[in-house]
Amino acid sequence: MPLRPVLGALGAAAATVLVLSAPATAAPGDKVTIDRTARLSVDGTVTVSGTYRCFGVNGPVFIGAAIGRGPSATRYGIGGTRAVCDGAHHRWRASGTVTPKRLRPGPARVEAVLVELRQHSGLPLPHFHASHHRNVMLVAH
Repeated sequence: MPLRPVLGALGAAAATVLVLSAPATAAPGDKVTIDRTARLSVDGTVTVSGTYRCFGVNGPVFIGAAIGRGPSATRYGIGGTRAVCDGAHHRWRASGTVTPKRLRPGPARVEAVLVELRQHSGLPLPHFHASHHRNVMLVAH
């Protein structure tokens, strides 16, 4: 198996896990936003989206997202996507399947993080560029 797809999958997974693990240390101008509406399909697939902008990177950058409902601290990682940090505004979208019936249409809370994997002594370690939390409406799709 080629190394690039493996690293891409690992990076997306790491971004999803890291969305809950630490606050962002955003550089000036780095930003991630979340759209007001997220979509929920019959099979439990959740799709969230938004925009981002970032600068000055040395390693691969990913956007990870998680969603939850109500007062529960439970959040469901819904995947991540690769980001391009060229200073321009870009759209992002992440989808993932949550066990059916764990989420229902209605108010929800989404968290997104823009994280770079930087090499440190041969290990990829996270460097947080930006994070955002938002109340959204989860709609059936």
